[in-house]
Amino acid sequence: MSALAGATSIAYRRRASPLHAARGTIAACYGLSIAIAALLLNNPILLGALLFSVLAAAAAAGVLRPLLLAMRISGPIVLLTCIVVNAFVSHYGLTVLARLGNWGVLGQVDPTLEAIVYGAVVGLRLLIVTFSCLLIVCAANPQDLLRACRRVSPRSALTAAIATRLVSVLAADARRLADAQRCRPEANPSRQRARLAILRATLTGAFDRSLDIAAMLEMRGYAAAGRALPAGKEASRHDLAFALGALGTLSLSLVLALSGAAAFDAYPLIHIDTGAPVIVGATLLGALALLPFLDRRGIQ
Repeated sequence: MSALAGATSIAYRRRASPLHAARGTIAACYGLSIAIAALLLNNPILLGALLFSVLAAAAAAGVLRPLLLAMRISGPIVLLTCIVVNAFVSHYGLTVLARLGNWGVLGQVDPTLEAIVYGAVVGLRLLIVTFSCLLIVCAANPQDLLRACRRVSPRSALTAAIATRLVSVLAADARRLADAQRCRPEANPSRQRARLAILRATLTGAFDRSLDIAAMLEMRGYAAAGRALPAGKEASRHDLAFALGALGTLSLSLVLALSGAAAFDAYPLIHIDTGAPVIVGATLLGALALLPFLDRRGIQ
């Protein structure tokens, strides 16, 4: 049940942090800017700066623990798919580490240092994007995101918001049911039967919750004509700070990607630019991501 316990913490909770004080749409744009920057850049030094930025931002927002819990799942996936698989499948690179012969459908398997480094860079990108998305889930108010989508498709937005919220709620229900089952005085049933009983009880609870939510929405007049949600709050200093941080991160990443000053080539030989533009760019990326957290006025 430890996985379920970890799943319940990967959800939005209002915390005393500048990122939570900003509107949900601004927080989502802030997280997306880091993810897009990771897709634009390929220099490992800059990607390392982005990874540090998203982890430091999560720590400043008080949501670092969910990101580290997700690392238990994403870490092995990155290791397997991006590094190991690429090392055995890729036939590029000149620095051969071993000659393992012909493996049938894979052909001649000769792992190279360049293939391993390239897979590690792709895995680093994947980690940054994953952490950025988790930062959005934990720090962006879903009500604000729903309000932003109300004019496009309010019913679809409401369905997505409720479904996302119920994932953590049902996981918490399953954890409580499992804890209660372990406290029963009679002999414990088989592990498979216990899981089926918990699954059956959780699904039954999901149907009951769906009826309650439908009745609540009907009572609030959601199906009636008019606006489903009240107007959003006024823009704050935190909205402006994180919006500027997101815009600066995207602009700097685009400049670095188009200028070629931070080039990285894995094939045929590894080449990484480590000049002044790379060092300055990495420093600025970290500063743009973390400066909005310095203003802690009004975060309650």
